[in-house]
Amino acid sequence: MDYMDFVQNHRQSGADITISSLPIDDRRASDFGLMKIDKKGRILSFSEKPKGAELKAMAVDTTVLGLSKEEAEKKPYIASMGVYVFKKEILLNLLRWRFPTANDFGSEIIPASAKEFFIKAYLFNDYWEDIGTIRSFFEANLALTEHPPRFSFYDAAKPIFTSRRNLPPSKIDNCKVVDSIISHGSFLNNCFIEHSVVGIRSRINAGVHLKDTVMLGADFYETDAERAGLLSEEGVPIGIGENTKIKDCIIDKNARIGKNVVIANSEGVQEADRSSEGFYIRSGISVILKNSIIKDGFVI
Repeated sequence: MDYMDFVQNHRQSGADITISSLPIDDRRASDFGLMKIDKKGRILSFSEKPKGAELKAMAVDTTVLGLSKEEAEKKPYIASMGVYVFKKEILLNLLRWRFPTANDFGSEIIPASAKEFFIKAYLFNDYWEDIGTIRSFFEANLALTEHPPRFSFYDAAKPIFTSRRNLPPSKIDNCKVVDSIISHGSFLNNCFIEHSVVGIRSRINAGVHLKDTVMLGADFYETDAERAGLLSEEGVPIGIGENTKIKDCIIDKNARIGKNVVIANSEGVQEADRSSEGFYIRSGISVILKNSIIKDGFVI
């Protein structure tokens, strides 16, 4: 989002508060705080993650905000993006006098102010993702592998900056990599990486098949001697061991996954907490916990 466009819209409308909003479809609407607007885009009411009849009651004519009739029929709800512009005096009044003990704009201050102040919706009909759930985090990361991606890190006019790690390039030996992103400082040997994101300092060994997986990598390297010592004592080094198959999974940092492991959730379990064994399942996605150890031959 270009915030200058957002601020300019706020100034021109004369609103007391402007809320950036996203048109959204039925499938995702109940995951967000929704807003009811009038024909001028003024916000009348709010509903936090409504379902059933309450959800249907929040449907609005989104052509008011500039959508075409066809797109408005597909996206009849307005979700708050949680980004706000206030008139200075209004903000100070709300924080100092009206709601001095409030902790949250979205659930406390703004809904209580709707009847008293002019609150307007600002349409942002472009790329935006709320990664507050395991499923949304997973899908947003994998979406970066699309051709072209819905969000690009390669726009020279709008660069994305990250912390420098000064790592060497990744070493990829006799691997097949399809629709994937491989971060720096990684070692991939004779493996198949498919529609996945592989983080820094990752080590993936021979015979591994990674599909629809987000692997966050590692905070440090193990030396060859350390890895050999672990293997000689039937331990598990950081990374993924030989002939392991992983699908629909998030692997947190410094995870140690052994040889001949299968992580596929073949039974389609939606929710499970097995943190004592190094993983849990959320929305059907297996999550390997940070610093966890998955022993050789383990099946999820």
